[in-house]
Amino acid sequence: MIESKGWNWKIVKDEKEKIWKNPSIESYYLLNRWKSQNKRYFLDLGCGLGRHSILFGKNEFNVSCFDISQEAIDRTKEWAKKENLEFDYKIGDMLKLPYNDEQFDCIYCRNVISHTDTEGIKQIIRELDRVMKHDGECYLTLGSKDTWGFKQNNWPLIDENTRLRMEEGPEYKVPHFYVDYNLAKQLFSNFKIINIHQEIDYYEKQNGTTESYHYHILIQKH
Repeated sequence: MIESKGWNWKIVKDEKEKIWKNPSIESYYLLNRWKSQNKRYFLDLGCGLGRHSILFGKNEFNVSCFDISQEAIDRTKEWAKKENLEFDYKIGDMLKLPYNDEQFDCIYCRNVISHTDTEGIKQIIRELDRVMKHDGECYLTLGSKDTWGFKQNNWPLIDENTRLRMEEGPEYKVPHFYVDYNLAKQLFSNFKIINIHQEIDYYEKQNGTTESYHYHILIQKH
């Protein structure tokens, strides 16, 4: 397996920081879904700057924040303190989560677990299975092989599904794993797949429009 590497959050400031403090659209749906199911033990896997930890914490979930980056954890702590929220914080690698078996009934990991190679993904999925309670749910995203990043032939190919990102920015030299629909179904065959769909995001740049494709997957532990 390739060595895990986190984002360089130290360079994410000012306007870029504001973007990463705004919860994603689907997090509000998940918040209401999991509240209605009386789920309370929430793992923000790859918490970043804490946007989803804060959202769920304000709604009375018991929140655990996990990231490989000390910078991410420190900035999440700072924000939570301002909001008078108390969370559990841990720094580590997704390949070996520092949690007990069946500890969480809901897990959220948006654009997180794909920062490894194929063998790493399989190990992370085993860890998700281990720390999830029976009937627990996990919402995650994976990069699609239809997206521009996978098609960058000048980026090193780690294995048939993984490229090393070589674009300057917080993800520089961070591995990115990509799937198609069949591979996504295969990876989560031991779970009940509640929903799987592909989304396209459009980014306007000076030299034109960039399209980014991701699979959004909601799974439940049997």
